[in-house]
Amino acid sequence: MTLLAAASATLWQRTAAQGGLASRFVANAQVRLPLEVLGSGTSLAAPAKVFAGQCVMLCTTTQLATVCALLELDGLARRIVLCPPGMTPDQLSQAAREADVTVVVGDAAGAAVVLDAAGASVAHDAAGTKMHQPRQVRCLAPGVRPRPAGRPRHPQCETEWVLFTSGSTGAPKLVLHRLASLLAAIPSGTPAAATVFSTFYDVRRYGGLQILLRALVGGGSMVLSSPDEAPAAFLARAGQAGIGFLSGTPTHWRRALLTPQAALICPRDVRLSGEVADQAILDALRAAYPGARICHAFASTEAGVGFAVADGLAGFPAGWLGQTRGDVELCAAGGTLRLRSPGTATRYLGQAAPALRQPDGFVDTHDAIETAGGRARFAGRRDGVINVGGQKVHPEEVEAAVNGHPGVAMSQARAKASRITGAIVVVDVVLHEDAAGQPGAAPREVESDILRTCRAILAAYKVPAAVRFVPELGVGTSGKLIRSHA
Repeated sequence: MTLLAAASATLWQRTAAQGGLASRFVANAQVRLPLEVLGSGTSLAAPAKVFAGQCVMLCTTTQLATVCALLELDGLARRIVLCPPGMTPDQLSQAAREADVTVVVGDAAGAAVVLDAAGASVAHDAAGTKMHQPRQVRCLAPGVRPRPAGRPRHPQCETEWVLFTSGSTGAPKLVLHRLASLLAAIPSGTPAAATVFSTFYDVRRYGGLQILLRALVGGGSMVLSSPDEAPAAFLARAGQAGIGFLSGTPTHWRRALLTPQAALICPRDVRLSGEVADQAILDALRAAYPGARICHAFASTEAGVGFAVADGLAGFPAGWLGQTRGDVELCAAGGTLRLRSPGTATRYLGQAAPALRQPDGFVDTHDAIETAGGRARFAGRRDGVINVGGQKVHPEEVEAAVNGHPGVAMSQARAKASRITGAIVVVDVVLHEDAAGQPGAAPREVESDILRTCRAILAAYKVPAAVRFVPELGVGTSGKLIRSHA
């Protein structure tokens, strides 16, 4: 058996095995790097022995720096911790302690603060005794090409990959994966035929990392987004690169479709994940990209990829519950979806970390599902309900009803305190540009029409008590609507 065929093959070995390294590339807004340059160069300002067997935290300001470091460190470092944007110094400090970080890697373009925070985190233990401080190593700066390495890449260990959860339902947790679990849902044996992949996600989060791995091990190229780049600018750049595969959350896609630049891309594959994909966004994407395969997938950092649905309908066939599809088992228990899969993470990190799996090996996703008419639909997060006089309302089901109105671009339902029922449902709405500009379609008339739509679909206690029109909604660095579950 060759090394590549073995489970221990590194990310670089799997990438190189697809060939075409001179024509394949990874690009951001500043630079486009052929994969052969990444394979023969180094972006790290320290020799390989510094990283061998160590736990390395990647605190880079750019995704490209992270990609370069991942290709070098997988198979060399004992553990890699991927730090997404938006982490606070306290969160980085805690993560460095829980992951036993010994080396912190950051680029020279503004990473000093995060380096100091992560480095100081393990300077003292709980009793105040001074401990070994992680070594700090600089890496690739934006727009800089890796320099020649002059050293072969021989795997020395199986690297653990540590990712942060999105934190959309609480403080982010550290989740430990191996490359095999991260690749479990990615088709093998079928090269991507020079497909250019891209994603609105950051590749330092699970959803974005999945697309990066698809590109690398599938024979494709990758165009990286940036949290500082407006959706319109990113779409224009992605269109110039000829992307064939683009993924993001439904919120990412709703924001994209608000821009004229959405017409500049012509993807063959459109993918949604991370939030409930309601019928309105699926229909809008079908109208915008009639030749594309529109697919919404269910995945989580802990459970891995559960399934993908490409029939154009919200939810998934109820018959999938209780079945094994490929290597993934699905079931519903306690009103939530549960998965058992080879893509499931190994465990959470941290002394007080909860168990990731149930005793039977399933992972409780905490996503509530309801079945009707042969279809299973996601109602929302179990811990995100609004309590209206003892009746539970999932914000996502209200939003699905509101988003079905033709004048609505996107919406967010939330709780408002009430002395009578404890809480009522209100909804913030972003309208399409022309919705309020048409004769007879002033906001008051649009509000009335939205409420009529909701009354026709929702139980009375779920109908919003008020509609507020806003220019935009709060979106987190994970690409999801910012929700408060207090």
